[in-house]
Amino acid sequence: MSDTTQVLTINRLGARGDGIADTPEGPIYVSYALPGEVVRVSIPAPDPHTGRAARSSTGRAEARATLIAIETPSAQRQTPECALYTRCGGCTTQHMEETTYREWKRESVVTALTRAGINTPVDALIDAHGTGRRRVTFHGRRKNDEDAIGFMAARTHALVPVDHCPVLDPDLARAPQVALDLAKLLLPKGKPLDIQVTATDAGLDVDIRGHGPAGEALRRILTGAAERLDLARLSLHGDRIVERHAATIAMGRGRVTPPPGGFLQSTALGEETLARLVMEACAAASTRIRRTADLFAGCGPFALRLAEIAEVHAVESGAAALAALDRAFRAAPGLRRITTEERDLFRRPLLPMELNQYDAVVFDPPRAGAEAQSHEIAKSKVPLVIAVSCDVGTFARDAKILIEGGYTPQRITPVDQFRHSSHVETVGVFTRAEIKKRRR
Repeated sequence: MSDTTQVLTINRLGARGDGIADTPEGPIYVSYALPGEVVRVSIPAPDPHTGRAARSSTGRAEARATLIAIETPSAQRQTPECALYTRCGGCTTQHMEETTYREWKRESVVTALTRAGINTPVDALIDAHGTGRRRVTFHGRRKNDEDAIGFMAARTHALVPVDHCPVLDPDLARAPQVALDLAKLLLPKGKPLDIQVTATDAGLDVDIRGHGPAGEALRRILTGAAERLDLARLSLHGDRIVERHAATIAMGRGRVTPPPGGFLQSTALGEETLARLVMEACAAASTRIRRTADLFAGCGPFALRLAEIAEVHAVESGAAALAALDRAFRAAPGLRRITTEERDLFRRPLLPMELNQYDAVVFDPPRAGAEAQSHEIAKSKVPLVIAVSCDVGTFARDAKILIEGGYTPQRITPVDQFRHSSHVETVGVFTRAEIKKRRR
């Protein structure tokens, strides 16, 4: 069976920014299409063995079409800013004009909450792109004896070579060339590479994954390359090869040197915005905040700011991140005490008897959310809980747990630091209402 060509009318936008055509046979997803547009598409034939539609990256069957032409464009369509758009899989919404984009991204939070049974107002989307993303990961590949670095095409493992990316911070302007120069030293070994480049106060910080351990000869070669490329730090699988300058990031009054490859908010303005919302919630609390817990604390983007007003207990599973936080705290002036605890909060969340000593709890988990920890918070007496999340689905799940445990949402704010993507950060502020009597 061969692919078929159809003309469709796009009715709505999906959660990932796809245009969706509602047909008698079910929804058909079309990337880069907008509501109201009439488009000509190619629809893949069903699997010849099963007769079923192709499966998405999530494993679910879905009808997905490839855009061939736009017969009737939407007034909400704009010209993409990047020449690689639709080829590179990094951005998915450069064709949306600003108002449509902002409404769609905010609505993704509203929809997730509604599906979880939560009916509460959601603030307008805050633009936190700032000067651009301060961290990027390039993929390095060798094909036909040629070395290349770039991003992956959408829904494939095909490499799209990149020498410029408009969503990156200007401090990363030379990052593609740096990544390619380093890849040329390592790709002859035959292994594909992931090259993470971060803009720090002292210059570029690079961590390379995929090669394996470096012997003494390679370490000397990479040290020379770091000197030639004027890198602040160069690491291989988190193993520091050379640190020519302290690869610091300013966080409040602290200056943190994150561990190689360690987590960092995507944009500087994104981190500042999330922290500002956390601090505003503490300032608006009905009682004075004296002691706080920062769960999934990382290397301290919230803890180092919270310590300006209260004592902080930072809990994180990564020892290297906690060590970076502790060093920054000890060198920062005028902060209240920060204590740290290495602990896997997925397997061993803080219990109510531990939580009850705090006036406020902040948690910012990975994409999987904080389900186990949310259940324990819901059983606690903490008066103020601030949830920060990079995934609207797990945020809604965790928020529902808190609400069912007696918390009331005071403010839900979506924050956009991942411009031109479907990702959105969400900050939720919850206060303790009267504890409901639970049925036995």
